[in-house]
Parts: sequence; C-alpha cells; structure tokens
Amino acid sequence: MSPYRTDRILIGTLRCAAVVSGLIVAVVALFLVSESVPALRQIGPYRFFTDSAWHPAPHSGESTFNLVPMIVGTLTVTAGALALATPLGLGSAMFLRFYAPPKLGVIYRKIIELLAGIPSVVFGFWGLVTIVPLINSIHAPGASLLAGICILAIMILPTVALVSDAAFEVVPKEYVKGAAALGLSRWATIRGVVIPSAKSGLFTAIILQTGRALGETMAVLMVCGNVVQVPKSVFEPVRTLTANIALEMAYALDPHRSALFVSGLLLLTLVAGLVLLADVLSRRYECSQ
Repeated sequence: MSPYRTDRILIGTLRCAAVVSGLIVAVVALFLVSESVPALRQIGPYRFFTDSAWHPAPHSGESTFNLVPMIVGTLTVTAGALALATPLGLGSAMFLRFYAPPKLGVIYRKIIELLAGIPSVVFGFWGLVTIVPLINSIHAPGASLLAGICILAIMILPTVALVSDAAFEVVPKEYVKGAAALGLSRWATIRGVVIPSAKSGLFTAIILQTGRALGETMAVLMVCGNVVQVPKSVFEPVRTLTANIALEMAYALDPHRSALFVSGLLLLTLVAGLVLLADVLSRRYECSQ
C-alpha cells in the first residue's frame, strides 16, 4: 500500500470520526431542546428566573420553578474549585517539569494520574466521611458550599496538572536553553519564557477543568447539602443543577420533568459558551503572536 493511499485512508477515518462526534453532540442538543419545549411553552422561560422558589408540585397550580439558586450554586462551587485547583495544578505541572528529581517526578506523576482515574462517587464518599465532619467542627452544617469546593478542587486538579505539563513539554527547548544562556534563573525562565509560550495550552487546561466542574454530579450531591437557596456564606448548603437533576428525575412528571431538561439545556448552554469563549480568546492570542 502506497504512503499516499495510507494518508487518504487516515484522513477519511479522521473525517468520519469528526462527523460522528458532531452528530452525537447535535443529537444530544436536539433531544434536550425537544424535551425542554413543553416546559418553555407551558411555564415560560422567564418564570425559571423570577418565581419565588423551586417547588414543582405535581398537578398543582401553585408550582414554582425558580432555577436561580441552583444556577448560583453551580457557578459558586465551580468558581471556588477553579480558584483552588488552578494554582495547585499549575504548580504541580511546574514541579513535574522543572523541579522534581526524575525518580520523584515519576512517582508524583503516577499519583496525579491515579487521582484522575478515581470515580467521583469515591471522592464524594471520602468527602462525606472526612471533609464534611471537619467543616462541621468549625461551622455547622458540614455539608456546604465549602465542602463542595474542596472536593471538586481535588477532582479537577489532575486535569489542569496533566494538561499544563503537556503544554510545558511542547515549549521549544531552544527557548529554555537561550534563557539559561542569558543567565536567567529557573523561575525567571518559567515566568518569562515558558508560561507565555505555553499560554494556549494552559488556557485549554483551565477550560477543560471548568467543563468538568460544571458537569460534576455525584460528589457535589453527596457533600453540598442539597438545599435550594442562594448561599450567603461558604458554610451554607447549596444545590447544583446537576444534583437537582439526579435527585428529582426518578419521580418527576410533566411539567416537572420537562423543567429538569431545561436545567440540562442551561448546562449545555454554559459549556457551549465556555467553548466559544475559549475559541475567541485562542484566536486573539494567535493573532497577537
């Protein structure tokens, strides 16, 4: 088989894979939209942001469908986890790539990879028996926004660490050698040469961990307390959109069921907006190079 024919087969395979991936996303989006339409027609989109509470009582004219507390819960848990995991993940990647002795670096990488492979329910169970009682000893109740932030930060840390390490790896070694030849310290080289050169990959790591945090369900369901309210402090319990879907989908009837699909559609919109923002910023970064 000629190399040209092999290339054509590879290109055709990759195109088919891209088409299938795009179709899967489109089918999921269409399914969410179709299941959300009854609620959007019967309830109206504005009531999801203006109702007094979330109380979708079946067969009752007094049902309320306010998603704002759960949107706030989702965003605050995600933002707090990102604030913790991003510097820790970047620091781990820097340690792996530039500071760790070879043997220690191998062991440390294995630990991070092991963290990435642990199921979320295990993190949630560990948080329930360890983090929640610890927070409860400081400020009751232990199941709270802070517990969700801590668990979620641990869960997404391997993503930013491993992707950042991969971004550091592709920085041309000539840049690092040139900085060393100029007499720059190791930290000055990382700060002034490596990080600017790997900025696109680092931004990708942050986007990936944000998407993971937005979509996490089981762990936050187990440690956040699942109270539908806008938290006034990190010690108050919250409920996220994903946890709300997991808790109520088993017994939900229309229009309650359709309202839960609206929650899923909101999550999909958030992730799509995140990807679009990443694409715009990446293009601007490439144009500025």
